[in-house]
Amino acid sequence: MNILVINSGSSSLKYQLFKMPEKAPVCSGMAERIGIEGSFTKHTVYRNGEKFSMEEPGFIANHGEALKKVLALLTQGAYAVIASPDDIAAVGHRVVHGGEHFSGPTIITDKVKQQIKKLFSLAPLHNPVNYKCIEVAEQTFINARQIAVFDTAFHQTIPEQAYRYAIPESYYKEYGIRVYGFHGTSHKYVSEQAINWLDQKDSKIISIHLGNGCSITAIKNGQSIDTSMGFGPLSGLMMGTRSGDIDPSVIFHLMEHSGYTLAQLSNLVNKQSGLLGVGGSSDMRDIRKMVNEGNAAALLAIKLYAYRIKKFIGAYAAVLNGIDAIVFTAGVGENDSNMREAVCSELEYLGIELDPTLNTAYNGELKEINTAAAKVKILVIPTNEEYEIAHQCFGLLG
Repeated sequence: MNILVINSGSSSLKYQLFKMPEKAPVCSGMAERIGIEGSFTKHTVYRNGEKFSMEEPGFIANHGEALKKVLALLTQGAYAVIASPDDIAAVGHRVVHGGEHFSGPTIITDKVKQQIKKLFSLAPLHNPVNYKCIEVAEQTFINARQIAVFDTAFHQTIPEQAYRYAIPESYYKEYGIRVYGFHGTSHKYVSEQAINWLDQKDSKIISIHLGNGCSITAIKNGQSIDTSMGFGPLSGLMMGTRSGDIDPSVIFHLMEHSGYTLAQLSNLVNKQSGLLGVGGSSDMRDIRKMVNEGNAAALLAIKLYAYRIKKFIGAYAAVLNGIDAIVFTAGVGENDSNMREAVCSELEYLGIELDPTLNTAYNGELKEINTAAAKVKILVIPTNEEYEIAHQCFGLLG
């Protein structure tokens, strides 16, 4: 069964084609800088253990145009992988916000689309473009089933005492203000990989997703029971440009005494803070380079970043009543051995002991990097959101 996975961001569209149940993709690619000068598409085909890539510059006005380019890449030229759109049985769409309505993969109907539209205000950068891609895919892959996989779905198992905020109940009932959590597709994928590795269904896992966006989730017996991102993707850990947790009094103070507008404050905590605000760059690789050059602000940024993660590990150890494994994933989690070491240092009382040699020898595949005597497994697991989406679609269609 050919399943095309579409993962669209505010200015990008990533895709992978899977011939399920095979895990390796047939092809993958992306359209970047959509609506921005310098747009380009990249398309990679995997054949007989080799990969063949092409990159094509050219302005891409919107996500609809990007998806049309994807269809052309799939069906035309030397890198074509299908004969026509009819070869696609299903299109799996990553949709960021599903609210309380969706707890699993969902076949897209007019009613589902209306629910996605209602949530535009909760994910204004993502849900509208997710919706647009659904509409274009419906017109492009006419005979394919369109399926939504929601980032929030995995966190629908969080109990009420963890997802409710300590404000009057009317705000929850009337406005839906509660913890929703994000990165659910990634946390679900790596936690299932960890459970298989541990070979125990009764498990207590802390999954740490560290990319430009960062989140940490407490997972008990395969179910999310708490997570650091909340009503939106701003709260919790320090991120590339987002502040993570901040005392709301800071917001009130800046509004009252410095005349900040809501737009300015949103820009401050979402786009000017985190690694960028403290250390001078949103990219951890740049921060590391600056640290090596003796930059004190960059060093502070790294210390803050690791400290926030350690605080959540302690909190989630309490919530879970113990830990069987912690999992590092996503760009920073998978590639920054120094950050893994900083996070795991001085956590021996929890049974977390990192092996420095195994840590620095990580090779890009699932690996255990704890000491032999450690009570808690430390795992590095490459996330694979696109495959997880395809896997859920395949399971839904049977």
